[in-house]
Amino acid sequence: MKTAGYILLVLLLGSCNAIRVNYDYDKATDFSNYTTFNYYSDMDTGLSELDNKRLFRVLDIALQSKGLVFSEEPDFLINIQSNTFQTPRNSNVGLGVGGGGGNVGGGVSIGIPVGRPNLERQIQFDFVDNQKDMLFWQAVSESSFKEDASPLEREQKLKEIVEKVLSKYPPKTRK
Repeated sequence: MKTAGYILLVLLLGSCNAIRVNYDYDKATDFSNYTTFNYYSDMDTGLSELDNKRLFRVLDIALQSKGLVFSEEPDFLINIQSNTFQTPRNSNVGLGVGGGGGNVGGGVSIGIPVGRPNLERQIQFDFVDNQKDMLFWQAVSESSFKEDASPLEREQKLKEIVEKVLSKYPPKTRK
């Protein structure tokens, strides 16, 4: 029974820090045509300047590990947008008073929020064909965000996000 409790605790803690990613792409795209990349020059990511540098560094390394090359005349351009938002508090303490007897009942309950609201960050990655100016692949990630994270923690979190986002690029074609 203790083991089940520990497993449940690990799952709960792990789910709090999960990175969720939704993918979409044009199924008619031949991804082998895309070997070089660059970023939109006028891109406003919504991230701080330091987080921009961290994200671009991590993304460059990840894309190059997939055989893609950074180029001034790329096959595709990358656009990144992000926003931070608060999720509702999940933890509540309930205080209740009730009574009943003789098939009559009644009660009063008050929910008191505990802790701070959770901060989440959504980052959207758009891959756009440079010649056709057409979106061909997109990933949208959502994960927890700590405003007071250290620079090392921030870079590690961005690395985890990029790894998860690019884990399904290029998409596997089904025959």
